[in-house]
Amino acid sequence: MQYRKFGKLDWQGSALGFGCMRLPTIDGNPMSSNIDEEEAIQMIRHAIDQGVNYVDTAYTYHGGKSEVVVGKALADGYRAKIKLATKSPVWLIKQPQDFDKLLNEQLSKLQTETIDFYLLHSLNKNAWPNIVLKHNLFERVNAALQDGRIQHIGFSFHDDFEIFKQIVDGFDRWDFCQIQYNYLDTTYQAGTRGLKYAAAKGLAVVVMEPLRGGKLAMPPEPIREFFEQAEIKREPFDWALQWVWNRPEVSVVLSGMSNMEQVNGNLAAASVSGIGSLTEPELAIIKKAKEKFSDLNMIPCTRCNYCMPCPNGVDIPGNFEAYNDGAAYKSEERGRAGYKRLAFFGGQKALASSCQACNTCEELCPQHIHISELMPIIHSVLGEGQPYPAKI
Repeated sequence: MQYRKFGKLDWQGSALGFGCMRLPTIDGNPMSSNIDEEEAIQMIRHAIDQGVNYVDTAYTYHGGKSEVVVGKALADGYRAKIKLATKSPVWLIKQPQDFDKLLNEQLSKLQTETIDFYLLHSLNKNAWPNIVLKHNLFERVNAALQDGRIQHIGFSFHDDFEIFKQIVDGFDRWDFCQIQYNYLDTTYQAGTRGLKYAAAKGLAVVVMEPLRGGKLAMPPEPIREFFEQAEIKREPFDWALQWVWNRPEVSVVLSGMSNMEQVNGNLAAASVSGIGSLTEPELAIIKKAKEKFSDLNMIPCTRCNYCMPCPNGVDIPGNFEAYNDGAAYKSEERGRAGYKRLAFFGGQKALASSCQACNTCEELCPQHIHISELMPIIHSVLGEGQPYPAKI
């Protein structure tokens, strides 16, 4: 296992962190609460035995059961071998004392007296002012740090760079943050700018979704063929992970592993990872793969975000991505799952159905996409179950 500096702390984290959002399940549903506990515990302990020292879970993962299983996995001396991270579900906090109620419940489920790395979960432009600041949660955070229930405080993030910067600068006791980052998402959400900004402030940066929810591990057929034909041979998941590990600002890369094969594959990849380890020819292969992903898009959106924010709250790039994802994999089900995720994170207003055809976005789009014309088509396919048209 390779180890990396963790921000300003005097501690090094394993290059690979075990993400416990996609543990093996008995019913095959990757988000189900019906976890295969025996297999999950074996996987987590095996990873720790091989040098993983960062285990990440959250209150809501697997319908609230992930923390319970992680607590069981860390029995028999395994808790002392790792740093444990979990997250406060800030959207459930209706009054300040809810913070402590949830934290104490998590400590019980995890069978521990302290959480090493505690995150305010999924901060964005709504949660920051309307929950964190409104309820003065930092008073509660400071008390939990003082009494030892948590050791370090951070946040995970799903929004744009400007609010990310505001959050980083909004509290002087942040030790770390967690962002989505991969070779497709360099300008999405916090992106490369956020990665560099947080690291420059001394924060450790934990990366989630390095494989884009599995998309980069199991890419569409044209991308798989491209990697197979490349002169330098690596599995698609390995290319994606090594690209993230190549960045000096990255402290830990989380992978949500669902079976032992994935655990062993990720462990092998982590063992040869390193900052600046990719050669120019290797970086060129990844750049070409990114271009080929873009070529598969039916809608030529580059996620530049010039169209945002939408005055009606529509997540324009997110809708385009869900639509393109289903088209690239020739899977309407995949596209509709992405559409549902938009509603989960952004509410119904984020969906294409909320478009009022005001055309404000079209004036700003450098690709000259007819956004207002496409939104009804996207909703008819992803929201109403119509088939994908041959072209749009």
